[in-house]
Order: sequence, then C-alpha cells, then structure tokens
Amino acid sequence: MSHSELSARVAALGHAGRLTGDDLETVRAATHDPAPTVRAVAVAALVRAAPVRVAAPAWVSATGDPDPAVRRRAAELAPALAARRRGPEPTTTAALVILLVDPDVTVVEAAAWALGEQDHANDPVVVDALAAAATGHSDALAREAAVAALGALGDPAGLDAVLAACHDKPAVRRRAVLALAPFTGPAVDAALAAALEDRDWQVRQAAEDLQAAGGDDEADRDG
Repeated sequence: MSHSELSARVAALGHAGRLTGDDLETVRAATHDPAPTVRAVAVAALVRAAPVRVAAPAWVSATGDPDPAVRRRAAELAPALAARRRGPEPTTTAALVILLVDPDVTVVEAAAWALGEQDHANDPVVVDALAAAATGHSDALAREAAVAALGALGDPAGLDAVLAACHDKPAVRRRAVLALAPFTGPAVDAALAAALEDRDWQVRQAAEDLQAAGGDDEADRDG
C-alpha cells in the first residue's frame, strides 16, 4: 500500500466512528510510519476517534516528532483533545508551551493559536510564554500569533506584551490592536488613540473597528 493510500485509509477510519480492535491497531501503527503525512493523519484520527487513554500519549509523541508538519498538526489538534477531556490538561499544556520555542515558525504559530483556543486565562506559565513569544520571537508570524492568543485569553498579565506589540511591524500591530479588546485602562486608551493615527491604514481600520465595537457594547448596556 502506498503512503497516499495508507493516509486515505487511516483518515477514513478516523471519520468512521469510534476506533476499536484491528482498526485501532492499524491507526496506532500508522503513527510510526516512515512518511510524515501518514503520521500526521494517524494522530488526527486517534484524537478524533480513539479512546483518550490511547489518543493522549500518541498526541504527546507527535509534538516531539522530527518532522515539523507532524508537530504542527499535533498543535492544531490540541483544542480537540482538550474538548474530549473537558478542558486542558497539564501534560498537553506543557507540550504546547515547549512548541512555542520550536525551530519551525509554523509550529510556533499553531501552538500559540491552540493555547489561545483553550481556557488558559490566569495560567502564568502559559501567559508568560506567550508574552515572551509576542515580544521576543525573531519571526513576525510567531509574534502575531502569540499576541492574538494573549488577546483571546484576556489575562491582565498579558497586557504589557500586547501594548508592546502595538509598536511592532504592521501585521503585528494590526493583530495587537484587535487583541486590546478584552482590556481596559488608560494605557489601552492611549494605544487605541495612537493606532487611530497609525501610518498603516489596516492598523487604523482595526482601531476604528474596535472603537466602534466598544461603542456598540456601551449602547447595549445603556439600552
């Protein structure tokens, strides 16, 4: 069976209902296939349809896979695994935090997104790791993803990093302005005012949209 045929078979098994018996063993074996595409499909199938006691360790192993495509897929699957567990679990969270310093920026991007999609507000380890990526990563794509996650979490401990990102490259500034949404205070007001005068029109547009959304919220409360 070719790698493409095996990928298709494993993907189909993952969508066919709960994995048991020989089907489960087929998918578990595929997580060790030489082809990264097969391994990525296999971990997705396990997260989707295998018992959590099987899916969770396979997911952790995938976060340490030698191929970045598999690590990236694992990060993308983290919210789905958390949903099956009814919330994030320390081992999963720790693995995602490690991926925030992955040498492949697309893995970092996926890990930041996954952390922002889960209930990690008031988790200082997660917020500090995202803040470090948002302010210190060498790639703007990673900084943008990290600041978006900080905005999604809305933890006050992440505000300084969001404010700092308002002075980054245009794409990061745009994301940072939107990430200001859950925060309030004079520093936030000043950053929003500055964004309304930004030299990049998309940053200005983001600030206008956020300002309009705030006005709508106040109108709703008054009504």
